Amino acid sequence: MTFRFVRRIVIAVVGGTVLLIGLAMIVLPGPATVVIPAGLAILATEFVWARKWLNRAKEMAVSAAEKAGLSGHPKNSKKQTRSGPEISQK
Repeated sequence: MTFRFVRRIVIAVVGGTVLLIGLAMIVLPGPATVVIPAGLAILATEFVWARKWLNRAKEMAVSAAEKAGLSGHPKNSKKQTRSGPEISQK
């Protein structure tokens, strides 16, 4: 067995385990939306199919954030500036 083959096996086992735990977290309590991409990221280091799924998941997350009006990109965020303290009077 070559080093590359053993490495692929280890990555498949570790990434697959993390991915399965993330899938279980969909119905169990836990951060499935964090663990599933982490498992895919581990698998994507060696497998093209996992890289494609990870890229698709990233696209879906960005699309959902844009629809929700959220943006982590500083260019798209609106700057809120205050000229002074705002005091509401009733």
